[in-house]
Amino acid sequence: MTRLLSTLALLAALALPGVTSAQPSSPVLAAKSWLLIETDSGQVLAEHDADARVEPASLTKLMTAYLAFEALRDKRITLDQRPPVSMSAYKAVGSRMFVDPTKPATVDELLRGMIIQSGNDASIILAEAIAGTEPAFAEMMNREAQRMGLKSTRFRNATGLPDPEHYSSARDLAVIATRVIQDFPDHYRLYSQKEYTFNNIRQPNRNRLLSIDPSVDGMKTGFTDAAGYCLISSARRQQPGGGFERRLLSVVLGTSSDAARAMESQKLLNFGFQNFDAVRVHAHDQSVGTYRVWKGKEAEVQGGFAKDVVVSVPRGQAQRISGEIERIEPLVAPITKGQRIGILRVRLDDQVIAERPLIALKDIDEGGWFGRLWDGLRLMISR
Repeated sequence: MTRLLSTLALLAALALPGVTSAQPSSPVLAAKSWLLIETDSGQVLAEHDADARVEPASLTKLMTAYLAFEALRDKRITLDQRPPVSMSAYKAVGSRMFVDPTKPATVDELLRGMIIQSGNDASIILAEAIAGTEPAFAEMMNREAQRMGLKSTRFRNATGLPDPEHYSSARDLAVIATRVIQDFPDHYRLYSQKEYTFNNIRQPNRNRLLSIDPSVDGMKTGFTDAAGYCLISSARRQQPGGGFERRLLSVVLGTSSDAARAMESQKLLNFGFQNFDAVRVHAHDQSVGTYRVWKGKEAEVQGGFAKDVVVSVPRGQAQRISGEIERIEPLVAPITKGQRIGILRVRLDDQVIAERPLIALKDIDEGGWFGRLWDGLRLMISR
């Protein structure tokens, strides 16, 4: 790939507050580790020991849910299916939804029991329905973790019950949570449900922020003696003057109480919304430029982005943003719509804060034999 750079005047028309070089001071939380990210860009807004290996407790169930959602998507299980209840599931320790082996629950009920009630029995039943056994399901979890690029995670079970070889990190857990939100938005709605009644037993969602902060719409709590009280929270709030919503996700691990994990998570979310501006650099349905195509029926292709390019910057620093595109050269037909043809790097001063693939916005078929031959000769000469 030849490195061809073009600078974009990304924000020339923005009327935003005056520029300041001040960086917001990260909050100090009463927790072992934490992380705050903007989910659209993946930018980290605050962190502390985010790569430290920790016991994830019931936050594990985010990966269990992700694999269950995949199985539903691929029609390996169905919402009305009633998986059998094994003795290991029936006798599961810790939080439960209390499934009766003589009256198996549907997959839909099990998902609610796992997500809202944090049922260990529900998690095991789903794991066995998908993989046959819980250990086999744990191997599926590990393969998915590897596919997601997680560096500090290993699973030994579907529940998060303590095991010395069962661990994760705030950063890895944020990746899993973000993937659930982005890959399965319809199923993600379950995480906002405040209570669930099954088998005549009503249990509240342990995420206190659902009742405290109307912008919070998920996500998952966890607790063991070793892990402490943990909470992953996600919130959407309107960007002031921007006309669009932004989503932040906080991971707070190892607090001292149920109340503390809610309070520290709220503090972290508020820090992000109050100290950073979200800027839409480029819309997904607009062309960012036109690029030369060789050996094609058409001589040019328009480039753009699959999703809106949104970045977060410290409040008042939006005018310091610049961007450059490094594009692939030569671009040789055939080119498929959505094919990567370059990369956009967004900078705040000299620091790269986001990268997005530049894609072709339409198909470009091969040209005729003479045109291909002529372009081939011109390419040889140009090299």
